Amino acid sequence: MQAVAHPPLALHRAPAWFQWSVFPAVLGASIWGSVLLMDRGWDPALAILGPQLLAMAAIALLERVHPLHASWLHSTGDLSVDLRHALTIGSALALAGPIALVIGVAVAGWLSERFGVGLWPDAWPLPAQLGLALVVGELPQYWVHRLQHERPWLWRFHALHHSAPRLYWLNAARFHPIDILMNYFPSYILLIALGCPPESIALFGLVSAVHGNFQHANLQLRCGPLNWLFSMAELHRWHHSPRIEEANTNYGQQMIVWDVVFGTRFLPRDRVPPERIGLAGGLSAFPMTYLAQLASPFRWKRIEAASAASPD
Repeated sequence: MQAVAHPPLALHRAPAWFQWSVFPAVLGASIWGSVLLMDRGWDPALAILGPQLLAMAAIALLERVHPLHASWLHSTGDLSVDLRHALTIGSALALAGPIALVIGVAVAGWLSERFGVGLWPDAWPLPAQLGLALVVGELPQYWVHRLQHERPWLWRFHALHHSAPRLYWLNAARFHPIDILMNYFPSYILLIALGCPPESIALFGLVSAVHGNFQHANLQLRCGPLNWLFSMAELHRWHHSPRIEEANTNYGQQMIVWDVVFGTRFLPRDRVPPERIGLAGGLSAFPMTYLAQLASPFRWKRIEAASAASPD
């Protein structure tokens, strides 16, 4: 007899209406609130801040109400580490924003001279522009993420993200700063260079943040047909599997469309993702403290040697 694809794995089963509605409702409300503030004259960067923080708080609270795994509710020291990573990547992205803008504007000027017309359909309604930005901006992120799994020297920076012992909303911030910048620069420079307006870029960033929290959330949720558009939790839990053949799938950061195009989408229906997650490849000595994780790409040989000496 085959296993049920979506069993109640926590203390109690969440109502069906909750499982199906929580993601689109919170994400939709965040976008609506941000657009409303922009319409009232708020700067796009400020307009997305409040809705993003409210969405994060809602996801963190709902994890305590309808968790997927009871075991993922409890910190094993990772909460304080993830909080520090969140502050680090927040600072890194704040510094990277002006650099991406300068480069993007320079490239946009070159494209304008070469083609003589604007490449971005800025006459489209804002929701349509956001949809286009999500698909276009996802393409470089897809390939950066995929190469991080396929190229050992890039994996050294990305392994930190997969070292998480559990999945919960703050895992969305568990990145090495060099890793997050590898994903940030290509997408934002591309969008700016194509002429994507600030409002659409801000909403792209909002969706990235809220989706990332949901993608890692310890929540009972179901997306059904949306799993062919968004790289949501049901897909992303397989990406955190300790088995390489399962982890090297579902590379989409926000959208799953490029995984569909390039054949890396993975969502089996005969079993559920593992509760025990972590690094594949026998890296038992990977550090679990903040500073040691930041240094890990530059101490990789030592980590490999220590892992070989004391395997799990």
